[in-house]
Amino acid sequence: MAVPAHDPRDHEFALKYDISITKVVSPFEKSYVFEGPYTGDGFAINSSNQLSGLDINGLSCKEAASKVIIWLESSGHGKKKVNYKLRDWLFARQRYWGEPFPVVYLGDTDEIVPLPENELPVILPELDDFTPTGTGEPPLTKATSWVRTIDPISHKPARRETNTMPQWAGSCWYYLRFMDPNNSTALVDKSKERYWGPVDIYVGGAEHSVLHLLYARFWHKVLYDIDVVSTKEPFHCLINQGLILGEIEYTAYKDKDGRLISADCDCNPGDHMHEKISTEKVIKVGDYHLLKDNPNIRLTARAYKMSKSRGNVVNPDDVISEYGADSLRLYEMFMGPLRDLKTWSTSGIEGVHRFLARTWRLIVGAPLSTGLYKNGTVVTEDEPTVAQLQSLHRCIVKVSEEIQETRFNTGISAMMEFINAAFKWERLPKSVIEPFVLLLSPYAPHMAEELWSRLGHFDSLAYEQFPEPQSEYLRESKIVLPVQINGRTRATIMVDEECSEAEAFGLASANEKLSKHLFGKTIKKLIYVPRRILNVILETQKASS
Repeated sequence: MAVPAHDPRDHEFALKYDISITKVVSPFEKSYVFEGPYTGDGFAINSSNQLSGLDINGLSCKEAASKVIIWLESSGHGKKKVNYKLRDWLFARQRYWGEPFPVVYLGDTDEIVPLPENELPVILPELDDFTPTGTGEPPLTKATSWVRTIDPISHKPARRETNTMPQWAGSCWYYLRFMDPNNSTALVDKSKERYWGPVDIYVGGAEHSVLHLLYARFWHKVLYDIDVVSTKEPFHCLINQGLILGEIEYTAYKDKDGRLISADCDCNPGDHMHEKISTEKVIKVGDYHLLKDNPNIRLTARAYKMSKSRGNVVNPDDVISEYGADSLRLYEMFMGPLRDLKTWSTSGIEGVHRFLARTWRLIVGAPLSTGLYKNGTVVTEDEPTVAQLQSLHRCIVKVSEEIQETRFNTGISAMMEFINAAFKWERLPKSVIEPFVLLLSPYAPHMAEELWSRLGHFDSLAYEQFPEPQSEYLRESKIVLPVQINGRTRATIMVDEECSEAEAFGLASANEKLSKHLFGKTIKKLIYVPRRILNVILETQKASS
């Protein structure tokens, strides 16, 4: 770097060989005193040249760089250039599938002529054999009658391009076509594009976003430049969902004599034989996984990316046939935040499956229940209690927030808490259960639709407004009240929000920590500030003569 004042390696080298060190960047605007080497941002110092007329002293590094570039250009010593990490995109593919290029070559020359719009789209020819040619030429060269054509403008013999566009050419703008799929005269109608675009949320894997969405932005910006779309960016928000790994695999190691060795031994288990251990033979103690028959043997536990070669792929059809589509859907959301890496566990589905079963039993009743109402549920027309409304609206708030933040797992936890509370109620008011079913519907749509129908509705719940919380049911009815004795806080007590002074003092008197300070004492005064504090003033004991 040749800047010993601002690079640790150069600084060490300069000190060893007694090379002078000139500081040219200071962390302080007006002070040059600092211990080197300084590698951070700052202000230019010792950076003035009278012969050139260039002086950048006192400027920030960014301002100084701009001034130097301007001077280099104006003096003819250099030229400004912006460097990009992006490289040219190879757009031609030597394969059959893909969009044909809408160009022809005149005669046997390399003169390229674009086809007029009335010749579009160019359709791939039918081929019985589209395997590689073995000569380096694309498979389309086999379609000789298609390759040899006539230029529609000059009417001269021509040949078609036999390379095809990459798959990105067809997949990078499909979201625009969704906005106007039946338009035969334009890619997308301008008014529809302005109404629907840009896409609010795009969900894709991390690998997907690096390639496909990068190219989608290229494509969109080109379309913006030619006035096909009205926005520079195609998507408001991008969410990358985390990869789902296969089930945890447990591995035991053996030495050269076939004896089991622990994974935490001083030797390197990776150099030894290993065998896969089934889950039922493993116990977990603290953070370690041990062999059940020999707890002295520690195992390695690791989850791998699902692949056919490892044999750890989970077939969704098998899961659905045993637990149902809603259980599979719910479990995938319950595994963790959408963006996180997660490990699959088939046994984990049983938990959410039980939750759905409990929800069904709560609303519909047990299979042999005789208390079903006319709509096939145990739900009543009773007016809900304040406690029931508070439970519902706390659930609405939590589920709504977590949907926005794509933390579906904690939203499901909130619904589980609601069901636990509802099982303790003597009555299930319809005005409380119906909003809960709407909360459940994005997570378990099939079951929610069935419950909605049984609650007496003929139309799909998809047309219903999503529940909104009401603030009056979100206030906590209990608060923590500090209690002071003669101005010194001795304890806190739980009281109702609208607790009176007498009620607060009664609870304080019954508190074990406070009662010992009050026993046998005379109360001089009570100072009570609702929801804030209770201060008990005691009579001062006079010393006896």
